[in-house]
Order: sequence, then C-alpha cells, then structure tokens
Amino acid sequence: MTNSIKHPIGIFDSGYGGLTILKEIRKALPQYDYIYLGDNARTPYGTRSFDVVYEYTRQSVFSLFEMGCELVILACNTASAKALRTIQQKDLPDKAPGKRVLGVIRPSAEVVIHRTKTGHVGILGTSGTVSSQSYVLELDKLSGGALTVVQEACPMWVPIVENNEIDTPGANYFVQKNLKALFEKDPLIDTVVLGCTHYPLLIRSIRQYLPGGIDIVEQGPIVAEKLLDYLHRHPEMEMRCSKNESIRYFTTEHAAVFSEKASVFLTEAVEAETLHL
Repeated sequence: MTNSIKHPIGIFDSGYGGLTILKEIRKALPQYDYIYLGDNARTPYGTRSFDVVYEYTRQSVFSLFEMGCELVILACNTASAKALRTIQQKDLPDKAPGKRVLGVIRPSAEVVIHRTKTGHVGILGTSGTVSSQSYVLELDKLSGGALTVVQEACPMWVPIVENNEIDTPGANYFVQKNLKALFEKDPLIDTVVLGCTHYPLLIRSIRQYLPGGIDIVEQGPIVAEKLLDYLHRHPEMEMRCSKNESIRYFTTEHAAVFSEKASVFLTEAVEAETLHL
C-alpha cells in the first residue's frame, strides 16, 4: 500500500561512493522511496577534522529530514566514523526525536567477527577512516579483544575511481602497492574489509593482487541486509517509510557533473538536482 505522505529513506555520502551502498539497498528493498545526497562541493571528508566532518554531516542529515526522511543511512565510512555517534547522542534526542540515523561501520564489523578464521583482519580505507581507528575499536569491542586488526590507508584509490581510471596500469600499481603493504604488516590476515564505499569498483584489481583464499568484505550487500533486518525489528519505522519505488538524487555541486560521474557507480541514467546547504 502506498503511503499518503512521502517519507523516503535518506542515503548520505560525502561524494559518489555511497552510490554503491544505494545500489545494493535498492536491489534488496526496491519498493521503498529513496533520496541520495552527495556533499560533493565539500568532499573529501577523509582529510578533515572530527568537528568539521560532524558539522557537514549534521547539516546534510537535517536537510534530508527536511525533505521528509525519517531514516537516514550514512553511506560514508568517514561520516560514520567521525559524526554518527555525536548525531545519535547529541542531536536526535533534542532536535529530531523519532528520527533515526544509521552508519556502515558497525554492520561491517559484526559480519567480520563471524567470517575470520585466523582472527587476523585487514582494513583498507581512506586516511580519515584509518586515523579514526573506528574499525579497530568496533572490532575490538565486538570480539572482546580477540582479533588482530591492521589497517592500510589507500589515498589514491578514491581519485582513481572518481576519474574513471579503474582498469588502468596506474590503478593496478596503487592497488598492488597498498595490498603488499597491508600483508607485510600481518601475513596471517584472512579477511579484508573494503572500508570505503568507492573500493568495490576496484574489485577486479583487488582480487588480482590479493593472496589466494582471502575473504573480501564489501559493505553494500551487508548494509542492505542489515537495513532489511532493522526494518523488520522496527515496524514503527518501516510503516513510516513510503513505498513508491522512487529515487531522487541531490548534490551540493553542479548537478550535471554529478549525473555524469554517477554513471561510473550505477548502471542507469541519473538526473540530479543541486542542493545548497
């Protein structure tokens, strides 16, 4: 049944990477309405301070609330690492009671602790996600300190993807370089987390240069599965989310540029709109 009032599910990212999360969510839950917001004018978030990332993320989340979203997914590892907890604990109770904001780090960490057999896990992420230690802290908390977690920052991977240089010698060079560095830190790693939403687009190169038998954890399918579970466990939220199978795209940058680059991440045409925060 179609809701009379439209309450789409909001998907937020600092740029384009969250489109890989949106793609998997729409595949698993096609009946819902969605709004995607990319803060492309202020990307990248990875090099910015906790305070700045929190402020930018808060502005974007509340813009999605104003557009009718009752539930927002931070489809951005840096925003999840640096802003999610503060928004949940400080902003929602006072300014948006009843609305919910979820991230991508905890769902991924929950899966990892069940998939690793050696107890040695590698995290590939942006400099911001790595420096935040969010995956290390989350995995340590969930496993009771039973896991060995090492990280490798991959600063060139996002620009490679966003400039559509995915299948090039340059992409292969940086993927091989970073994976080699990761396994030099810990050769016993059996599970690798792609801790940035851009990285699935480099999956061919990643598989080529990973040692055999390594389990790759991609966030998109995990976040989609966890969202489905969340809505089952929270029927009051599920009932508030409208179901017309619609999708709108917003960017804080030039809409035409976003629409063109989004085609790298999605297999469909995108008509974006510009939103001024």
